[in-house]
Amino acid sequence: MANEIKYNVPLLPLRGLLVFPTMVLHLDVGRDRSVEALEKAMMNDQLIFLTMQKDININEPSQDDLYSMGTLTKVKQMLKLPNGTIRVLVEGIERASINKMKDEETYTSVEVVPYSKIEMAEPDAEAQALARTLLDYFEQYIKLSKKVSAETLSTVSDIDQPGRLADIITSHLPLKLKDKQQILEVLDIHERLQSVIELIQNEKEVLRLEKKIGQRVKKSMERTQKEYYLREQLKAIQKELGDKDGKTGEVDELTEKIAAAGMPENVERTALKELSRYEKVPSSSAESAVIRNYIDWLLALPWSESTKDDLNIHKAEKILERDHYGLEKVKERVLEYLAVQQLTNSLKGPILCLAGPPGVGKTSLARSIAESLGRKFVRVSLGGVRDESEIRGHRRTYVGAMPGRIIQGMKKAETVNPVFLLDEIDKMTSDFRGDPSAALLEVLDPEQNHNFSDHYIEETYDLSNVMFVATANNLATIPGPLRDRMEIISIAGYTELEKVHIAKDHLLRKQLEAHGLTKSQLQIRDDAFKAIVRYYTREAGVRSLERQIAAVCRKTARIIVSEDKKRVIVSEKNIEDFLGKKLFRYGQAELEDQVGVATGLAYTTVGGDTLQIEVSLSPGKGKLVLTGKLGDVMKESAQTAFSYVRSKAVELGIEENFYEKYDIHIHVPEGAVPKDGPSAGITITTALVSALSGKAIRREVGMTGEVTLRGRVLPIGGVKEKTLSAHRAGLRTIILPKDNEKDIDDIPKSVREELSFHLVSHVDEVLDIALVGESNESK
Repeated sequence: MANEIKYNVPLLPLRGLLVFPTMVLHLDVGRDRSVEALEKAMMNDQLIFLTMQKDININEPSQDDLYSMGTLTKVKQMLKLPNGTIRVLVEGIERASINKMKDEETYTSVEVVPYSKIEMAEPDAEAQALARTLLDYFEQYIKLSKKVSAETLSTVSDIDQPGRLADIITSHLPLKLKDKQQILEVLDIHERLQSVIELIQNEKEVLRLEKKIGQRVKKSMERTQKEYYLREQLKAIQKELGDKDGKTGEVDELTEKIAAAGMPENVERTALKELSRYEKVPSSSAESAVIRNYIDWLLALPWSESTKDDLNIHKAEKILERDHYGLEKVKERVLEYLAVQQLTNSLKGPILCLAGPPGVGKTSLARSIAESLGRKFVRVSLGGVRDESEIRGHRRTYVGAMPGRIIQGMKKAETVNPVFLLDEIDKMTSDFRGDPSAALLEVLDPEQNHNFSDHYIEETYDLSNVMFVATANNLATIPGPLRDRMEIISIAGYTELEKVHIAKDHLLRKQLEAHGLTKSQLQIRDDAFKAIVRYYTREAGVRSLERQIAAVCRKTARIIVSEDKKRVIVSEKNIEDFLGKKLFRYGQAELEDQVGVATGLAYTTVGGDTLQIEVSLSPGKGKLVLTGKLGDVMKESAQTAFSYVRSKAVELGIEENFYEKYDIHIHVPEGAVPKDGPSAGITITTALVSALSGKAIRREVGMTGEVTLRGRVLPIGGVKEKTLSAHRAGLRTIILPKDNEKDIDDIPKSVREELSFHLVSHVDEVLDIALVGESNESK
């Protein structure tokens, strides 16, 4: 197949370039050995062998670094450039392969085997058919591609030799050099034509895909350009109408605000999605206002802003002492929180519930806690809330939907770690709209509130850094699961001495400022404060006390203005001139010992109170009448007391058949006020025994405790509140169940020192202490 003639010709290795037979091409030659090879070729017959390097980075290639198949070419022209490079014009003659390679002193020569006979062979019918197919494919390719000119097709069409046609068409295709080298190495004409046809077919498919992609991109660009054009038109129209920026400027502004809001990634994604919807919805649509309102809420909420806790315990203690007198347990709990926070710096916000009567300072105490911590303060009143959506918010599908009170409070706080007051948490109710106390379970659970979900916002919100403080008057009305999530701190009320201190140090200063008075214009003496507390107020807190001080200030203001006085002094002697006749008699203790009247101690939502339980006998057949609007529990206590007295009649010195002779009427005065609770048993029993035996009950004795059918005395609650009410009422001897001994420590020391406590476990001990003339009355 190959020629037998062999040539010894100079070698010129090519980097990133390939030459086919019959091709005319310009080359730039710079390597020294390549330049010497050209010089050698010009000195002989101008023949030089060109072949491609496998790796273009090699400067001095060996035979293994070169493709063996190359092209024998003739140097037509050679020109030296100013930079030392030589530019040559070469023309490919025929295919040839390296048989042997020899390194000369200044250049490399090769012995090659040419394959001219294969190219010169007469083409058969199959070769001609393949050549025509190739031309058709090439014509189609030219129509698809803009890289090959139409003149090239006419030039190629004039080629008669199929092998040469395949080479020329391959040289015009944008193929990889490896693919072109493969075509160069194919000696069989039919196989070469077939290979080129396959390559050009692949190129046609690639061009079709490029065109398809191009059209798609063009459509997208046209749409973008159209939108841009329409927006510019809209801006121009808005400018003419006086709307300077229109919705576009508004959207740009909102985008900047969203980026600066510090939202979590998922919330920011939602905000941008809603903003995109807002941009597309017409301003006249109702949906536009709904979306805008939602975006405004997302931007208004604090997502990362926080205040730094002031962990100075001494400063916090001073603030709490400044604002509140007494309340040691609450202050101690706040200082403990600060101490732990200072050590760990990662404590979750506690959930405190301040429980106590009205007017004892629960709300103002929460405000002082916020000030001592250096946090923002937010108050939400839950009194009368009976709709779950008040806590969780409404779904956005409803007209007038808005977030719940928790999210609204966080918006007001503007930080993620405020002190959040849930005021009157015991006043919530439930109806067909849901149970708001159940919705609060997630808010007040430290393990869940880091991802609180509001129906309006929809995205989760972190409440774990919030310090929740709840207030309540009556813990009994708070559902058990909700109460379990809070740390209960009871505030029973103030003693007389504490009230006087509060009036002097806090209330008077506040009312002087409110009425435009100075300390020099109004002076209230200590005995006047004590008289106001004793004779004009009867409460656990200090609200009525503050109102009475306000009344004194008003009277003083009138005296100063109308009578031109510069100073008013209020004492116990002239207090009636300011407040009128005394409203209450100091103490509720009876003036003398009475038969059938016992003083009981009760717990109410406004603190402790005293109850006078009266028993009267009338001829009858043992009928038991209970009056005073008593609840079921107190009725049961009365029945139990009656059964106990009847079973122990002989031991108690009572007629054994009294129940056949007398009707017994038990009455608790103030019948309009509902009364109930499991602590009136021993009081009713004492009153019954007194009435039936004719023995009087000591007037200075107050008692509380439940009784069983066997006479055992059971423990009760609210000892501190009840004891304070007894102290206010002027009682001096308190009878408590023995199991309540531990609760005496909670009673203020000043009150404990003025009272005598008796701890009992049986009714007999109560009777020994309470009845006049008993043998063991010394107990």
